[in-house]
Parts: sequence; C-alpha cells; structure tokens
Amino acid sequence: HRERQRFVDKNGRCNVQHGNLGGESSRYLSDLFTTLVDLKWRWNLLIFLLTYTVAWLVMASMWWGIAYLRGDLHQAHDDTYSPCVANVYNFPSAFLFFIETEATIGYGHRYITERCPEGIVLFLFQSLLGSVVDAFLIGCMFIKMSQPKKRAETLMFSRAAVISQRDGRLCLMFRVGNLRNSHMVSAQIRCKLIKSRQTPEGEFLPLDQCELDVGFGTGADQLFLVSPLTICHEINSESPFFCLSQRSLRSEQFEIVVILEGIVETTGMTCQARTSYTEDEVLWGHRFLPVMSLENGFFRVDYSQFHATFEVPTPPYSVKE
Repeated sequence: HRERQRFVDKNGRCNVQHGNLGGESSRYLSDLFTTLVDLKWRWNLLIFLLTYTVAWLVMASMWWGIAYLRGDLHQAHDDTYSPCVANVYNFPSAFLFFIETEATIGYGHRYITERCPEGIVLFLFQSLLGSVVDAFLIGCMFIKMSQPKKRAETLMFSRAAVISQRDGRLCLMFRVGNLRNSHMVSAQIRCKLIKSRQTPEGEFLPLDQCELDVGFGTGADQLFLVSPLTICHEINSESPFFCLSQRSLRSEQFEIVVILEGIVETTGMTCQARTSYTEDEVLWGHRFLPVMSLENGFFRVDYSQFHATFEVPTPPYSVKE
C-alpha cells in the first residue's frame, strides 16, 4: 500500500515547494530579516558564527594595518615612541585589542593614544558597525527563539475523524486538545476541504479549496480550549459531503485540512497548529470515547483515550439519499 501524497502532513507541515522563481528570488534579499528568521536553526547558527568571525578578522586586520603603515610594529618596544595603539606588536595583539574594544572588556594593557586620528576614526566606525551587527543578529536569534511554533507541539488532534449521528443529524467530527495548563486566548478553528474537481466549463482544479462550516454562524468555532473538544461539521444540503455515503467514501479522494489559531496566554503571540485527514482516516459509524471524569474536586482528562473510537449504529446512506 502506497501512502497518498498529502497537501498538509499530520504534523502541520505543508508539502509545497516553490521553484523556478527566476528574478523573483531577489525579493528574499529585500526582506533579509524575515529570510534569516525563516531559515533552519543550523543555517542561522552558521550565519551567526560566520558573520562575527569575518567581521572580527576584518576589523582586527584594519587595526593591524594601521600599526603596520605607521611603523608601530617595529618600534612598539621603544619607550620613547608614541604608537597609535599601545602594546600592539603583531596581528594577535591587534586582534586582542579589537576584542577588548568590541566587548568593552578594557583590561588596560592596550589603548589608543591621542596622536592617532585614523585610529580614532576606526574606533568610531567599529563601534557603529558592531552596534548594527549586534542589533540585527541578536534580534534575529531572539525572534527565532521566541516564535510560538513549538507551542503547537502541545496542541493535539485526533488521528482520525469520524462520521456518525449527533442530535439526529449526520456529522463529521474530530477532536482537539491542549496539553498545557496555559490557555489559548481567542482560539478559533477552521476547516478546508481540498479536492480536485472540474468546472462546468471544463477547467480542472487540482487542489480546489472549499470551506467546511464548523460553527461559524453559531460561534461554535470560537473555542474555550481547557479540555478536549469534539469539533463537529453538520452534513446538510450546503455541505460538500451532502452526497457522501459509506460506500462512496471508499472511492473518494479528498483531504480535510484543520487549522487551529489562537493567542498564547504567556507570550501574547499568535500560534497556529495544523493537521489533515485523508479519506482513509475518516471512520464511518464511529464515535470518540469519553476522556473526562469527575475526581475529588476537579475534572480529570485521560489522554490515553484521546484517539480511541468505538462503533455506533449509523445509517450507511448519504444525507441526500
């Protein structure tokens, strides 16, 4: 059995790659900060290390060049001679002076003298350049570390969706849960049905997106996610599953993309978690097992039963039939 290609993986990663950008790839450089934030951690760390290493070596070389052109390297041990930077004898000593200046360590052994205007100009340039590089790279690393992507790891979706009756209506249902005690403020859930179709004009749409109503009109899509919730899509005449039956489900090809968005209570940043269900992950005539129980003064959630389902009597016919 070969697994069908998914548009969105179960972990929320979108299987879309952009190619043949041509001249449009220059847009990534025009937004360099976002480009660096979007890179993987290994590339971020490599760029971080290379930028500082190259900048340090270049600036140390400039300090060494000033000392070399002034002849300070040959007369550094002469007590009567006033060099540009005291106690700079070679490139390692120039590099150490640059590090002391850049990191504001100030050991006091190496320092700029007042008879070196070019050294004072280079010192000002180094201070400005160092501030810009620090602000850019450290800001990039801070934003990347504070991204709420990892918060989505503690938001759970059931492995399968089910179709069964609820309140006398045939419904498509799946379960969501929050593993943390911190809440998702203004949590909202949306569903997209991705299915290929052909228009009456003959146009073929390979990944047509259709909205699945999960309570937009009634406000049921606004979640108070303190315990696992079962999200319900009523299959009616306006639903794209109006003609879906237990038999036709076996021959259908579709994907249901679920998007859960909310604000992380602890950081105030927006977080998005995604998953998807293909037709072979939709169980006809099943219902989720209860996971809530009342203990001594509190409600207990048993996450070992979070994905569990059981069969219930369900008509095998579509709503249209």
